[in-house]
Amino acid sequence: MAKITVNDEYCKGCEMCVLFCPNKIMVLSKEKLNSKGYHPAELSDESKCTGCCICASMCPDIAITVEN
Repeated sequence: MAKITVNDEYCKGCEMCVLFCPNKIMVLSKEKLNSKGYHPAELSDESKCTGCCICASMCPDIAITVEN
């Protein structure tokens, strides 16, 4: 199973990962805010992640790391 890590301080909530996730499991956090006032991305269901790395590839701020 893949492990997705989002660096909350780098994420600006642009939703590129959310839009391109084929399993639709990337979402913007409703509770968390980073120091810049953005809602960072997070996984809604880690068990459905296939480790395709599309989220990391689409992130313009290199805030997402995928470990397979």
